[in-house]
Amino acid sequence: MAPKSRVPEKSSVTTSSAPKANKSGSVDAQEIVQGVWNKYVNKTPQRVKLLDSFMFFLIVVGVLQFVYCLIVGNFPFNAFLSGFSATVGQFVLTASLRIQTNPENKAEFESISHERAFADFVFGSLILHFFCINFIN
Repeated sequence: MAPKSRVPEKSSVTTSSAPKANKSGSVDAQEIVQGVWNKYVNKTPQRVKLLDSFMFFLIVVGVLQFVYCLIVGNFPFNAFLSGFSATVGQFVLTASLRIQTNPENKAEFESISHERAFADFVFGSLILHFFCINFIN
């Protein structure tokens, strides 16, 4: 007996999660950005969002420092350099903490607990700010 061929039934309900294609087959950039934002809001844990907001704050501070340096000048250059280095260094340390505490990276950081990652972050931040304050004189 020959197997019956299965024809998928067309459902009357369509899902709106898939981006719609234009006539040329391309997807609108705004729909892609909206989909990425919705997925970020719905699936990202609150702890990671908090780290992301702090990283965004550090970017804003770094941009403001650089704009201030361009407009007003950098008379105490070591103070500007120290402040900008502290901002960039803190961003890197926060990115490291985000990577280590993200639940999606749990398999890669099995031996490092969240408390250990945070302790490393605090210790690195203290050393970074110690050097930046000493650099100012």
